[in-house]
Amino acid sequence: MKKRLNIGLFGFGKTGKIVANELLNNDKICLQWVVRKTNNDYHKYASHLLGYEYNAGKIHSIDDIADDFFINNPVEAIIDFSNSSGVNLYKKAAYAGTPIISAISNYNPHDMDVLQSLSKFAPVLYSPNITLGINVLIVAAQILQKVIPQADIEIIEEHFREKPDISGTAKKIATVLGLSADKHINSIRVGGIVGRHEIIFGMQNQTIRLSHESINRAAFAQGALFAVRSIIGKPAGIYTMENIIAEMFRNNIPIYL
Repeated sequence: MKKRLNIGLFGFGKTGKIVANELLNNDKICLQWVVRKTNNDYHKYASHLLGYEYNAGKIHSIDDIADDFFINNPVEAIIDFSNSSGVNLYKKAAYAGTPIISAISNYNPHDMDVLQSLSKFAPVLYSPNITLGINVLIVAAQILQKVIPQADIEIIEEHFREKPDISGTAKKIATVLGLSADKHINSIRVGGIVGRHEIIFGMQNQTIRLSHESINRAAFAQGALFAVRSIIGKPAGIYTMENIIAEMFRNNIPIYL
């Protein structure tokens, strides 16, 4: 039987709990521990808090992260759904070669520099929107833009009413397609939407639409699991979901002569 992967998780907020639940439901993963900012539920188990009867995912506060924490609690990868400063807590693990998967949406410049520096010692996958679907969308859009460079392109992003800013994912789509975010992103805010992005390619006689919708935050966990499987065993360096998916496109799209 193939050995289960031991995973550590940073972050136990709304999304972190959903990620922990997905990890606990995966028979190829063992959630070893969870680190959260506060002392809430200190040294309890994430499994118990999420309704399971076995012990998994012992909860630690950031105060537990001493020099020997990662020696005493080794894992084969760390998934980060905490916040910008979380990267400073697992530097020693990365120095020892532990793969890092970061799904932080906004880093301050200093913390981003720290994350990038860790890639000298370990594989680091950074994707602020780690859902598998949105990254397939981004890669497909770049391919389509090369096929039909004359097309007009507009981006529509739809989110829940309380989201104040333009979607970071929409901004990223605009950037990779070489578009001005101010001119080409259209935002919609209504209740009941987790997140939806659509890219419209308009030509004289036809229109192509690429869209992705997150129905549940569990999509972030599924993307993180895909990321774990993708970078374990890879050499040190910076990776993105786009890189990995683009490579899969290259290896699997048939070429017709």
